[in-house]
Amino acid sequence: MTLPAHPLLNRRRFLNDAATGLGSIALAHLLGRQGLLSATVSGKSSLRPDIDPARPYAARAPHLNARAKNVLMIFCSGACSHLDTFDYKPELIRHHGKPLPGSEKLITFQGEQGALTQSPWEFKPRGQSGKMISELVPHLAAMADDICFIHSMRGKTNTHGPGENFMSTGNTLDGFPSVGAWVTYAMGSDDQSLPAYVAIPDPRGKPQNSVNNWAPGFLPAAFQGTDFNASQSIRNLSRPAGVGAMTDTKTREFLRRLNERHLERFPGDTELAARIASYELAARMQLSVPEVADLSTEPESILKLYGADEQGTKIKDLRAAYAKNCILARRLIERGVRFVQLFNGAYQTGGEGVSNWDGHKELREQYSVHGPVLDKPTAGLLEDLKQRGLLRDTLVVWCTEFGRMPTFQKGSRGRDHNPSGFTCWMAGAGVKPGYSHGATDEFGHKAAQDAVSVYDFHATILHLLGLDHERLTFYHNGLERRLTDVHGSVVKEILA
Repeated sequence: MTLPAHPLLNRRRFLNDAATGLGSIALAHLLGRQGLLSATVSGKSSLRPDIDPARPYAARAPHLNARAKNVLMIFCSGACSHLDTFDYKPELIRHHGKPLPGSEKLITFQGEQGALTQSPWEFKPRGQSGKMISELVPHLAAMADDICFIHSMRGKTNTHGPGENFMSTGNTLDGFPSVGAWVTYAMGSDDQSLPAYVAIPDPRGKPQNSVNNWAPGFLPAAFQGTDFNASQSIRNLSRPAGVGAMTDTKTREFLRRLNERHLERFPGDTELAARIASYELAARMQLSVPEVADLSTEPESILKLYGADEQGTKIKDLRAAYAKNCILARRLIERGVRFVQLFNGAYQTGGEGVSNWDGHKELREQYSVHGPVLDKPTAGLLEDLKQRGLLRDTLVVWCTEFGRMPTFQKGSRGRDHNPSGFTCWMAGAGVKPGYSHGATDEFGHKAAQDAVSVYDFHATILHLLGLDHERLTFYHNGLERRLTDVHGSVVKEILA
């Protein structure tokens, strides 16, 4: 066999490359120890050199004039169908029972598709805008003039886990920072007694990708969301039995002095400073979290507005539990928590379609539970924020991981996954009320007009907070990473 004239690897090249590589590693190590690298091993981004590791949650100024101070993100886990809620398609009614034109043998996530199927719920015009919204969500429909709809969303995956990742982190893979982590990393919080970022899981459980939806990824751990809801407080928050308030206070004061001395012994140790800051926040939360989570002080009129006062049936019990989470979300926003992520729908192994919006088999039966659970509490939350003046500074975001097909699955009475076109909406600070942007095609299958990617969606959220998504970066593994990767444009058409 004849060897190539220029082999890819020979002994001389191997020794030369090995020596160069080891030398580069040694040089990088020495430069890093002397703080001469462009990004230090502490992980500080070039954007936020002003972050004090001892005070990671201190409020920081945005790049631009901000329209919003806080974000409340409502995430419907399981892929809520746009065609049965907010995206009215009269052609779907006219062609009910017929094949989807040009896609008669279409295979999607779970298999072959059947005929086009109109929504089981009637759509009616709402408010002065005349927006057509389904009877599945009548209370939210009554808020149509306060909502800015985006009907041309497009995703990158038709699988729930990666879909949740993509909507929550801007990447389909695990290990990337959530949008809330990015926001609190950039801006900190106005309230130092509560976490800057709180995730409120559905009372029935966590979403499919669980904590990855509010994880810090490669950002410092201080920016992870703290998860608790109205029915399940944070574990190990109360004082141990037998420890009085005075003893607890004196002990924490003693620990504070020890920590200060420890920091003096190790100046510049950012990991130590961040760890101490986290423990100090946990101590402050012993007082703040029980107070903010105590809904007994809410008047009866508020409980009724949200539907938190109703019990006795499956739907009422589920709605009341979710309603209490909605009230908790408002109380957190009221206290200045920067980013609140509220989940509707949870993942249960072996319980497909029972506790989330994954309506594959019996859409009418499943959504007849999910719709009422979501509807009144979420509308009550919007109304309550509005009447308190909090919508002026709060951006409310409603989203889901992708949409659903205009057809029913063959042999089923439900809709399959569809990332090609779906609906999300915003309300509050900086967006046009009673406005609709973009459109899917005549059957609601694909985004057909003014398509909006998840990157665009995230860029717009950051813009309303006064953050330039191209400048919000963090140096990681040799790259200046960002929430929107190398994509994204602000959807200027929806800005007020």
